[in-house]
Amino acid sequence: MQSNKTYTSTRNSCKLCAPLGASLVFKGIEGCVPLIHGSQGCATYIRRYMISHYKEPVDIASSNFSEESTVFGGSKNFITGIENIIKQYKPKVIGIASTCLSETIGEDIPGHIRHYKESHETDGTLIPTFINASTPSYCGSHADGFHNTVLATVKTLAKNNTATDAITLLPGLVTPADIRYLKELMADFGLKLILFPDFSETLDNEYTSEYQLIPTGGTPISEIERMGDTKAVIEFGSMFNKGTQRMKDAGNTQTAGEWLETTHYVPNNQMPMPIGIEASDRLMETLKKLSGNEIPEKHRKERGRLVDSYVDAHKYVFGKKALIYGEEDFASALADWLREIGVEPLWIKGADFETLKEKAVDFKPDFVMGNSKGYYIARERKIPLIRIGFPIHDRFGASRINQIGYRGTQQLFDMVVNALIEYKQENSPIGYKYI
Repeated sequence: MQSNKTYTSTRNSCKLCAPLGASLVFKGIEGCVPLIHGSQGCATYIRRYMISHYKEPVDIASSNFSEESTVFGGSKNFITGIENIIKQYKPKVIGIASTCLSETIGEDIPGHIRHYKESHETDGTLIPTFINASTPSYCGSHADGFHNTVLATVKTLAKNNTATDAITLLPGLVTPADIRYLKELMADFGLKLILFPDFSETLDNEYTSEYQLIPTGGTPISEIERMGDTKAVIEFGSMFNKGTQRMKDAGNTQTAGEWLETTHYVPNNQMPMPIGIEASDRLMETLKKLSGNEIPEKHRKERGRLVDSYVDAHKYVFGKKALIYGEEDFASALADWLREIGVEPLWIKGADFETLKEKAVDFKPDFVMGNSKGYYIARERKIPLIRIGFPIHDRFGASRINQIGYRGTQQLFDMVVNALIEYKQENSPIGYKYI
């Protein structure tokens, strides 16, 4: 059957590279240094994106492939890279992400790890924990890399020794502010928490007078090991992209929460990212059930104020149209929330920015909602871009944006309403100060 498409390639893709997602997870492990097994350019690209978004120093090591290692294999580069990391950083963990190049030439990374361990068993070297994730970008996006690395880490470390009353929380690709909010929320319900990955400090740390080679924070290895003993899992996401057929052939057909349920029999409470009242209610009811406690008054009042703001600003948002994009789970949750407030969303799963640009001609959105990469669409159409998600390169404070729960939904709602008011005000032929 002949396709109606006039092109076959992706034009200005909405996604980023899979090892970038892996690096985010590794930065959420205490004492971890990520190693990109591939060319120096891959690590440089990832550092640039993460530093620009989080406004924090980010060290990403590389095995630094050359033409020779591309032809003859990268084992020598790998061993040298590991030795340099241990000498300079003395990490507790080294997280290894493969790249398109190392995967294409068939690098045996587990074999390299075994070789390193065997060659240093008796020389007194303090051998760190190794975590290996398969993350070639031709098999997925940064979201794939993120989820595959969460799964690889849990598979590598989670054990089943002694039962605990703690809850495992797998929040997905959220902000450092969201992670801090989730910790507060769980504590308010009186629940013990193991949250992974936790980059709330490593990628949004306090000022220190001396440079930290490895920032403080992250989920401790000992906590990840206890995940197989926890009494329940809460996992955010309803549209996990589990990769292409190649990933499925490699066994990546489960999420980390699903794996904990089938392997360690920990009940998995999988739910959409809690953006909006309906989705946040589901999270609150789950926490109420798991804790045996009522919803704390603080959070009940946050919900009430959010409902009140919906009523107050309904006239500004109802009937508007929004063009949205981002990671699948995030964009899906965002679309559901926009419908909740009376906005018609346009989200095309798997679309690139050029496709979105073309669809916007007929759709005529009132605003665009997503990361900085869609700025040129908003600029061309002369409509607001509400920056949310990853990466945000051209604004400050991305780490401190709340986007989940009643509190995060309130912040998103205020952002949308104020953007629409400002647009109307700035484009009115008559200036006004009240609205």
